[in-house]
Amino acid sequence: MRTVVLWDIDGTLLTTTGTGLAAWEGALAEVCGVEGRLDGAWMHGLTDVQIARELLARSGGDAARVDSLVGAYERRLPAAIAGPRGHVLPNVLAILADLRARPQVDSLLLTGNTRAGAAAKLARYGLTHAFRDGAFADGCADRVEVARRAHALATAGGPARLFVVGDTPHDIHCARVIGARAIAVATGRFARAELEAHEPWRALDELPAPDEFARLLELPPQQEQTPHAL
Repeated sequence: MRTVVLWDIDGTLLTTTGTGLAAWEGALAEVCGVEGRLDGAWMHGLTDVQIARELLARSGGDAARVDSLVGAYERRLPAAIAGPRGHVLPNVLAILADLRARPQVDSLLLTGNTRAGAAAKLARYGLTHAFRDGAFADGCADRVEVARRAHALATAGGPARLFVVGDTPHDIHCARVIGARAIAVATGRFARAELEAHEPWRALDELPAPDEFARLLELPPQQEQTPHAL
């Protein structure tokens, strides 16, 4: 049976170290005329659409301008994250390369980012070619709807063993909803103990080396593997 790994982006694959907040700040000023610094702590695990709705509610903006706010954020994001801050998280590149070398394994995205927002982040940190597709927040009411889209995509070719890798309780909940095993990593805002309280299948301090990750997924060892460049 095929194995499909569904990946969150922020706090799981990479961190922008908060530089993406500047894109939301600029978007809010552009669309609503509201200036000021944002505290992004409450945004973790929310979709971009949910973030836009919350920002409009907090600023007294017109709730009908969600699409305008998200669009302004998407336009500003590449410049906001273009600087030297931010990086790919430990072992991510090696794990993705290892999984790409396995014909019966597929890596897809399950993210609260819109497709354009995800593309900007993956391009900035050199991960664009690691994923053939994914489920995104465009037009979604919440993260569960994104998860259901991911499930449909992952199982379009037939039954598959599903794993969700993420760094928030939202990711654990999404895995439960679609019958996937949740691998929670404490590389974002939430500590391992906080993640364990939500009963993921596994909780880790960070992603392990590729061979250990493969064993976690119960994948057979590779013989004379040739690494694939991302």
